[in-house]
Formats: sequence, structure tokens, C-alpha cells
Amino acid sequence: MALFNGLGMGLGNISKLSDAKTRSITAENVYGEKGCGGMAEVSAAPQAEVARLGQVWDGANPCARDLGRGWKVRPCITLPAESVTTLMDVDGPGCIQHLWITVEEKRFRDLILRMYWDDEETPSVEAPLGDFFCNGWRTRANVLALPINVNPSGALNCFFPMPFRRRARITVENRAPEVQNGFFYAINYALTAVDDDEAYFHAQFRRTNPLPYGADYTILDGVRGKGQYVGTYMAWQQNNTGWWGEGEIKLFLDGDGDYPTICGTGTEDYFGGAWCFGQTYSAPFLGYPLGNSNGEAGNRHGLYRFHIMDPIRFDTDLRVTMQAIGWRNEGRYLPLQDDIASVAYWYQADPHAAFPALGDRDALEVI
Repeated sequence: MALFNGLGMGLGNISKLSDAKTRSITAENVYGEKGCGGMAEVSAAPQAEVARLGQVWDGANPCARDLGRGWKVRPCITLPAESVTTLMDVDGPGCIQHLWITVEEKRFRDLILRMYWDDEETPSVEAPLGDFFCNGWRTRANVLALPINVNPSGALNCFFPMPFRRRARITVENRAPEVQNGFFYAINYALTAVDDDEAYFHAQFRRTNPLPYGADYTILDGVRGKGQYVGTYMAWQQNNTGWWGEGEIKLFLDGDGDYPTICGTGTEDYFGGAWCFGQTYSAPFLGYPLGNSNGEAGNRHGLYRFHIMDPIRFDTDLRVTMQAIGWRNEGRYLPLQDDIASVAYWYQADPHAAFPALGDRDALEVI
């Protein structure tokens, strides 16, 4: 399958010539237009492009008052309290190749990232910013995965290719009652033809707190259509002492009923570890970058698994669940009632089903 005319994720095709046109969106070039980078003025009046996109203009940047245009006049933006700000709104066809953001860690659950492809009314991506970048607990854990990198001191990077045919729109909602200053971002993309067999990128957040006794945690449900499942992130707080990860991942494909086609052997096994982890790690496709193994109630864990080399294909429908199992006395399993959140990453042919309601700020709060 072709990958965006030589714009794939690997090094194998980096030498190939292409007719794609590279563009980059930042606060100083909000539409990523050719030859328009770094053109912000030290002015009380906003650029016409910024006003058209609807972003807040913070006035003349005093840091650049001696140097003027071309000297880092608008490197970041302000997100007004309880508002939605547009980061990207461009026509296609094209493909987003890299997304970089940095912001205060305390806003990882307050800022909601959404992405819309081709004038769709409901988002294909909807998740708190931190969880989307495998950081669900308002504290940074460095991640060295292939599609997601989180680096010192708070750089959030995504390399999932995101093709679009007619339009790409990205927004961020600030649910906090305070203004968020210093929101930095860069979106690197290519204007290029998109092959008929390219699917659209999707990501969906869920949280259950606490998980009902005896229930499996639902990572993803209601997916209809053809596509491939490519990743799982989980933010998991254990509410009992001892080991919390005996549960099995289950993927129900193409009409599966009570029993799935794919069933794992244990939580840590699915995320590439073994025997209760023992230590944290971060690798290109899987990791346990946050947590510890002392078994104390209240421990918080972060886990990711990206199916880049082994995508899980489905033709008509998909449901993904994870059991939450610990131990009670006499070596018996204990169904857990933990605080569990997740992000599911997948590609599919649109249209997609509308996502479940995200929940209000209190429903997402880390407390």
C-alpha cells in the first residue's frame, strides 16, 4: 500500500523524490502559507490571518520591541478560559506528519484536543491533551515510542500520519476557568495526493472511575467500517493493594459475540512486559513509562502499546476491552474497582460513528 507518495513513517523511502509540498503551521504562520513564516508585527492590531482564524491576539510583544518583524514576535498563543481555539484549518488533499505542543502539565486534562477531517461534524480525534500524548496524570513521563515522543521538559510529539482529502481542522478546548498563556504548537504537513486506500486517523478517550465490580473496562466500542487498530494508552490508578494487572486484553472483531478473536494473557504482557513489570521502560512500540511495583493502593500507572508492526485489521466492526484483575486471599482473583482511563488509536474509512460524550471537567479531573 502506498504511503502518501513517499511520506511514510520509515526511513526506507526517505530518498525518493515527491511532488508533495511541505508546509508548517505555527503561531506566526497560522495557515502554513508559502513564504509567510515569521511575518508577525509588533503591533497592537492582530494580523488579518489571526483574526480570520479567530485566535486571540496578545498585542505587541515587548520582547521583540527592539528588533521587530521576523524576530520571534508571536511564538505562542493564549487560550481564553472556557473556550475553543482553532489551531489548524486548511484545505487538502494532504497529510499531517508531525504535531508538536508544549504547555503546563497541570492543564493535561483541562485541554481537549479535537481533529476533524473533510468537513465532518463530529471529531475523529477527541482526547485530553495529556492522554493523547500518553501522559494522563498531569505529570510528565518521558515516552520514547515511534508514533509518540514526550521529551524534556514537556515537549509533546506525535508522528502518526493523518491524511485528509478535502480539509483538516484541529481545535483545542480550554475547560479551565483560567486563561492559559504560553501555548506553543507546530503542525507540519504536506500538500499531496492521498491514495484511495488511505484510511483516516482516529483517537478516542474514555474514563471509568471507579470501574464497577465484575465489569471489564471498555477501551473502544461502536466502531463500524473497515480499518485497523493501531494503539492503546492507559492511565490506571489501583485502588487496592498488591498486583493489579492480571487482566486480559480482548479484541472483538467482525461480529464476535461473547468471546473475542484476540485475547491476551495479562495486562503487563499486552504492554510488552512480564511478571508485574518490576521497573519502568519506554520502547518504540510499547512501554510502561510511569508507575512502580510496590503494590500500594493509590499508585498511578501509565502504559502504551502501538500496533505499528502488527496492526489489528477489522472489516465491519471492532470492540476492545481490558479486564481489571488483582488478588484476594487463598490465591483467588479479585475483580478490581480502579480508576482507569484510556486512549484508543485506529484508522478507518469514514464516516465514523459519533463518539460517546466526553464528560465534563469534573468527570475528567485527576484528584
